[in-house]
Amino acid sequence: MAEPGPPPRLVIFDFDGTLSDSGGWFLSILDHLADRYGFRRVGTHEVESLRRMPTQAVIRHIGVPRWKLPFIARYVRRLFGRHAHQVQLFDGVPEMLAAIQAAGIRIAVVTSNSEANARAVLGPDNAARISWWACGASLFGKAPKFRKVLKASGIPPHQALSIGDETRDIDAARDTGVRAGAALWGYASPDALVHLDPDIAFAGPRAVIDHLGSTKVDG
Repeated sequence: MAEPGPPPRLVIFDFDGTLSDSGGWFLSILDHLADRYGFRRVGTHEVESLRRMPTQAVIRHIGVPRWKLPFIARYVRRLFGRHAHQVQLFDGVPEMLAAIQAAGIRIAVVTSNSEANARAVLGPDNAARISWWACGASLFGKAPKFRKVLKASGIPPHQALSIGDETRDIDAARDTGVRAGAALWGYASPDALVHLDPDIAFAGPRAVIDHLGSTKVDG
C-alpha cells in the first residue's frame, strides 16, 4: 500500500458494513430475497467464500440477473427501514466521526441505502456531523455519487479519502481520483480488499482516528 499522503479535507464513508454493522441483518434476509426474486439460496457453508469475492462475482455466483438489481435494491431499502432498530453502529464509529470533525475534516456518506435509513441508524448527533449525503446509489453506481459530493464540496479528488468495506468502494475511488481506503472491519474479507492494493487500510475505527484525528486541517 502507498505511503499516507497529506491529511484529506474530505472523508467519504460507505454506510453498510463500514459505519453500520448491518452484514448480519442482510444475511438474515438473503433466503427471502432469493425466493422473491428467483435466484438461488446461499448455504451457510458458502458465506465465508462469498466474503472473499468482488461484488460482481457474488452476483454471478448466486445467479441474480442484472436487470433485477434496481428492484431488489429498492425492496431491501424498504425492508431495512422497517428494521433499522435492529442494526447498530460498529463500536468506535461515533468517536471516529467526532474526531474527524474535530480535526477540521469534512464528512460525506455515499451509500446504496437511503438517507432516511442511514440517519435512523446513525442517530441525530452522528448524522449532524455529515456535511453531504449521496444515497440510493445503484450497485455499481457509486462513482457518480462520489463526483456529486466532490462537486458540492468544491474539494478536489486528491484531497479526499474514501473509506469503505467493499471492493466496489475501492473501484469508485479509483474511478474518481479519490484516495482509496479499505475498512477491514466490515463484511468483506480483509484479504479481498488488501488484494486490490488500496492506498491505505484501516483495521478499525480507532485506526482511522489515529490516522486522521490528530491533524488539524485548514480550509
